[in-house]
Amino acid sequence: MELPGLPPGLLEALVASAAGRRLALVGGAVRDLLLHQVHNDPWRGLVDLDLVLEGSAPELAERLRLWAGSERLGFCHIHGAYGTAELELDGVLLDLASARRESYPAPGENPVVRLAALADDLARRDFTINAIALELAPAAGGVVALALLDPHGGQADLAARRLRLLHGGSLSDDPTRVLRAARYAARLGFELAPGSLEQLRRTLAAWPWAWRPGDRPELAPPALGTRLRMELELLLEREDWRAAMARLQDWGALPLVEEALQSDRHWRRRLHWAQRFGLPLLPAWLAAAADPLAVAARLQLPHHGQRLLQQFVQLRHWLAEEPGSTPGWPPSRWSEALEERGGSAEAVALALAVGLGPRRPLLRWWLRWRHLPPPVTATELIAGGLAPGPALGQALRARRAQRLDQERR
Repeated sequence: MELPGLPPGLLEALVASAAGRRLALVGGAVRDLLLHQVHNDPWRGLVDLDLVLEGSAPELAERLRLWAGSERLGFCHIHGAYGTAELELDGVLLDLASARRESYPAPGENPVVRLAALADDLARRDFTINAIALELAPAAGGVVALALLDPHGGQADLAARRLRLLHGGSLSDDPTRVLRAARYAARLGFELAPGSLEQLRRTLAAWPWAWRPGDRPELAPPALGTRLRMELELLLEREDWRAAMARLQDWGALPLVEEALQSDRHWRRRLHWAQRFGLPLLPAWLAAAADPLAVAARLQLPHHGQRLLQQFVQLRHWLAEEPGSTPGWPPSRWSEALEERGGSAEAVALALAVGLGPRRPLLRWWLRWRHLPPPVTATELIAGGLAPGPALGQALRARRAQRLDQERR
């Protein structure tokens, strides 16, 4: 078994630098190689190489750094506190980690990590297809032998294009694993195994996490907060989000984020228009939640996303409260009403993506009206005899209103 595209001597350097410790290639490269061989899937190219060492990964990284020298080494970042390191050798990205086992002090919390054996490291993973390894070992003639390790039946699941969780408490420990399942399903065309789907439904029904909907957002465990957000961002930014989101909804998994999103039937249209308007997709998706601001706070969306949702909610309330005559307003009154409230272009675009309010004036404001300046400048008005001060601003607004009302509605 060979990995296409590896620079000459890299595997030999890895084995030599491991200094007799067990070293194995894990993760996407192994999975993609087996899919390429079993299913004749197209080779996706050499991805980052994830390696696990029974021992100190930072020490392995240091030996590799000395071996490579400045000509072959792009960078080397060592994270001693976490037992990990990242290197670029001959243009190949290497992620090194010390073999470890994980235990969860409570469902959904961050795991407690301890150094362990390679078998323990494979057993802590999410799906059987990610618990396959290629162990690197020296062989006669100075070459490297690759021995396949598959203690959890991952090859059979690869052959069946099936995503199977490793143990019965996988989703209780870490519910973000179901989002990774949706990402793999969208990317690889896999299905969630029946037993794993049953585990998902059973776990959601039991809701084993200490935090429940309605509790204070900041009390949510990381797997229902920041880690959940990071998985959603990866899904929306790197995968076919239409396929991935459809899987999550079909599986009934969206109550992990909010119950209202499970029954949302307009997310495709909303995200399509959000993409057209250049909006961030995660806030646009969360706009259909019953309480978007509470969900955004629990997921700890970056400030920009939380501010966008706050402006959107304010705009939604205003549109709902205005009298029915608003569609007949002239462009100047629409512009004044939107701009006086500090309505951002993004919030109006999100309202359009959601389908709120009278579409035509909102779209005209977003496309054109907001860009129109007064037909004269302040300098010109002062030259004409108007003194600087509040009256000057009022005159500029009046001239702009006149210009706006000459626009097509």
